[in-house]
Amino acid sequence: MKVIQLHKNETKLIQRAAKNNREAQHVLYELHAPKMLSVCRYYIKDVHKAEEVMLNGFFKVFKYIKTFKGKGSFEGWIRRIMVREAISFLRQQKHIEFASEDDFLEQDYTNNIKTNIEVAEIQQLIDSLREGYKMVFIMYAIEGYKHHEIAELLNISEGTSKSQLFKARQMLQAKIKELNNSSYGAN
Repeated sequence: MKVIQLHKNETKLIQRAAKNNREAQHVLYELHAPKMLSVCRYYIKDVHKAEEVMLNGFFKVFKYIKTFKGKGSFEGWIRRIMVREAISFLRQQKHIEFASEDDFLEQDYTNNIKTNIEVAEIQQLIDSLREGYKMVFIMYAIEGYKHHEIAELLNISEGTSKSQLFKARQMLQAKIKELNNSSYGAN
């Protein structure tokens, strides 16, 4: 019952927000801002810049809320806007570099590293990746985009997307292994 009630309330909020009701917009912002800041933070290391991107994203959410047709979740719709805003921000900063897809080697992606690393440490490891690697890794491994979708959003080839993911995983596995060895002694 609570899920249905929440959905009905959110639908009403969306309708009111589409009519420029500031109170409804504020409630929707308060409901979704924490998750959307996390989404922006995945892509952007500096939390203040990530917050700025999130705010610009919400500006677009409320500007285009009338185009939301109710197909799929509202949170997913907002999330896509935030991802595009983060990508746009990084493009403007000219921080995105993609290595050539020729460097891609087809290998097994299974993770065979066992670790007890904290979430904050994992975020730091992801932040340490080159922007191209980081962006593709987040879009694929965290956001669930497919390679063809990533390629389209980033204006790269599918092969480049696969190559970036492969390299990101390699680098992360090496860093995790290094962290485990330094924290717990060599295995």
